[in-house]
Amino acid sequence: MITLIKKLERGLMLALVVMMALVLVLATVELGWIIIKDVLTPPAFLLEIDELLEIFGLFMLVLIGIELLETIVKTYLHESANHAVIVITVAIIAVARKVIILNVSETSGMTLLGLAATIIALCLGYALVKSKRPLLENIQPPES
Repeated sequence: MITLIKKLERGLMLALVVMMALVLVLATVELGWIIIKDVLTPPAFLLEIDELLEIFGLFMLVLIGIELLETIVKTYLHESANHAVIVITVAIIAVARKVIILNVSETSGMTLLGLAATIIALCLGYALVKSKRPLLENIQPPES
């Protein structure tokens, strides 16, 4: 019964990988279309700030999707991956995307402090997990 559940889980993960790859291809095509459209509209080859923010936001969204796809593949299809490092890395990229597209003039000070606290917490978590990893790898299981 457990073998059947493991096979079902693996099949579902493979389906998610295929669907995520399809979404990433479509998002990349959409990004390309937006860039071409914005560059060719008058004034040609000049982008306004809102267009740049839209392009950067979508670009970062595609990168987050790629990281998420890599996370699914590494975490669930290869059992040896360090799950915490991968999840924290994706979270750092997602927060970085938010910071890049953030309009500081329209954002409250509390929101900025919250983002700063989130960034610090994620970076500290990443450093702690990475520093403990070698210690965990050196521990040998007891022999029976």
